[in-house]
Amino acid sequence: MHTNIFNNDIDIDHPSNNDILKSFIKRGYQQVNSYADDQLTYKNWSCCHVYSLPYHFNDFLFMTSRFQGGMFNKVRCLVMDYARPFENELFKIISQDFPFLESLPVVNRASQKNKEHSSTFITFSHLLRLDLAVVHTDYAVKFLFGKNTSLPRLMHLDIKFETLVTVTEGFTNDAARRTYTQIESLVIWEPFVCPENFFSYFS
Repeated sequence: MHTNIFNNDIDIDHPSNNDILKSFIKRGYQQVNSYADDQLTYKNWSCCHVYSLPYHFNDFLFMTSRFQGGMFNKVRCLVMDYARPFENELFKIISQDFPFLESLPVVNRASQKNKEHSSTFITFSHLLRLDLAVVHTDYAVKFLFGKNTSLPRLMHLDIKFETLVTVTEGFTNDAARRTYTQIESLVIWEPFVCPENFFSYFS
């Protein structure tokens, strides 16, 4: 269950994550977990996600930076969508707690606050599809050029052309190129003019 709260000049008591969990337990739902915003975010918007345990679904939608972890062995597609930044620690948790993740769309235009890359090596062993079409450049750098991030099976990438140019330094960065040589499908939604070295960079 996913709920959004939109507050248009209305004073409300904002329940804590603990309050939300207790309300389900009081009603007899013991095997649940949740994560919720502790304060209203951009444009007075708040988010809460409640899910049953153990989690038996293939998809996990609407993940925010408030996610605390858990085991999600059956999840193949995770959608991350939030107004606040996703930091490196969260991606580490995801790589461990979603071990069979195959598809990861990320929607976040907020720049990371902690731009220092963690010394912890993160591997998404089964990730086939990565959608970075609606992200700040920080996340493209994290996944595609991060020295401590490995995507050994990545085959499909959705990304904005401008972001791709930035991350690859105009298709000249050989270090970033290692990630791209295995990609079979590159989706760029907006029109663009191919530079001379565009196709050779991905071959």
